[in-house]
Amino acid sequence: MGKTIEKLSKNARNNTVFVGLSGGVDSSVAAYLLKAKPDEFEKLTGHPAQKGFGGFDVVGVHLRCWNVNGCDVDEADDARRVANHLKIPFYVFDLEKEYKRRVVDYMVDGYKRGLTPNPDIMCNKEIKFGLFLDKAIQAGADYIATGHYVKMQINDGNYELFTAHDATKDQSYFLWTLTQELLRHVLFPLGGLTKREVRRIAKKVKLPTADKKDSQGICFIGQVSLKDFLGGYLPVTKGDAVGPDGNIMGTHEGAHFYTIGQRHGLGISGNEPYYVADKNVDTNTVVLAKRDDKILYRKEIEVSGVNIISDKDLPKELLVRIRYRQPLREAKLSKIAGDSYNLTFNKPQEFVAPGQSAVFYSKNGKMLGGGIIEN
Repeated sequence: MGKTIEKLSKNARNNTVFVGLSGGVDSSVAAYLLKAKPDEFEKLTGHPAQKGFGGFDVVGVHLRCWNVNGCDVDEADDARRVANHLKIPFYVFDLEKEYKRRVVDYMVDGYKRGLTPNPDIMCNKEIKFGLFLDKAIQAGADYIATGHYVKMQINDGNYELFTAHDATKDQSYFLWTLTQELLRHVLFPLGGLTKREVRRIAKKVKLPTADKKDSQGICFIGQVSLKDFLGGYLPVTKGDAVGPDGNIMGTHEGAHFYTIGQRHGLGISGNEPYYVADKNVDTNTVVLAKRDDKILYRKEIEVSGVNIISDKDLPKELLVRIRYRQPLREAKLSKIAGDSYNLTFNKPQEFVAPGQSAVFYSKNGKMLGGGIIEN
C-alpha cells in the first residue's frame, strides 16, 4: 500500500486533497481533474479551471462502510484500480461500525418512530463530511473532495453552494447540513460539468470505471427491498388500512414499513391507484387515499434543526424542495423559535413526509440551508 498515513502527513505539502473514491465514475473523474494541471483541466472540460482546481497532491481514500450484502469489496477493488491508474497513494478507512451506528441505526429508528428518514443526508453529515474529513485533516490533508454534483463559490469570505450545472444530477439537496467551517476544507470538481461530460472525460483518460453503471437506491441495502431490509429489524404487525373516512379497506404488515406517498405494495386492489396519505405507528394504522384527495396535500409544515449555510438570516420568501429531484416550490418562511421554522407554501404540496428534508434555495440557484420536516 506504500507509505503509511503518518509518514504521508509529514511529507505532504499545503496542497494535498484526499478524494473519497467510492469505486464509481464520478469520484474517479473528480480525482483525475484535481490532479491534472489547470490547462489540462480546461482542455478536458471545456471550462476554465476554477480557482484552486488542478495540480493537487491527490490521495485516494475508499470509505469502507457497512452494507447488507458485502458488495463493498467490489467497490473497494474498483477504487484501488482507479488509484493505480492515476498513480496516487490509496488507503481504506474502515468506518463500518460508525456507519452502522450513525446512518443505518438512524434510518431504522426513524421508521420505527413513524418517520421517513433520509440516510443519504445523514451519511454526508456524519461520514463523508464528518469522520472522513476529520481523519483526512488529522492525516495531513488540506482538503477532501467528492464526486458530488454541486457548485461552490466564495463571496466576501463566505462559502456558498449552488445547484449543479447538470440539473438532472444536482445533489445539493443532500448537502444542506454543511457549515462554513466544513466547506473551507472541501472541493467539488464536478459542479460545472454534465454527467455526459464526466463519462467522456473518463473514457478519454481511460479510467477503469468509465463504463460503470451508476448505483441505484440506498447504497447499503443493495438489491434487497427496503421493506425486506427493515423486516430484519422491525416486527411484522398486522393492522388496518383505512380510507380518509375511517372505513377499513384492507390490512397491512406494520405501519412502520410504509412511507407517505407510497403507491405500490399496499395490499389492496382496484381500478384506481391509492397512496399512503398518513400513518400512525402507535395505533398501527395506515391511511390510504386517491391522488385527488385533499388529505394528500399540505400547505403548511414545520421544519426543525435548520442549518443556514452562508447567510446570517433566511429570507421570508424562498424556494423549497421537499424531496430529491422535486421541482422547487415557492414558500414563505417564519421563525418559530431556535432552529425551528414554519413553511407556508403558495400552493399545497403532496406527499409531505415527516423525517425527510426541506431544503431552501434562492432564485439564482443558491442553496440557503435546510431542515427536517416535522409532523
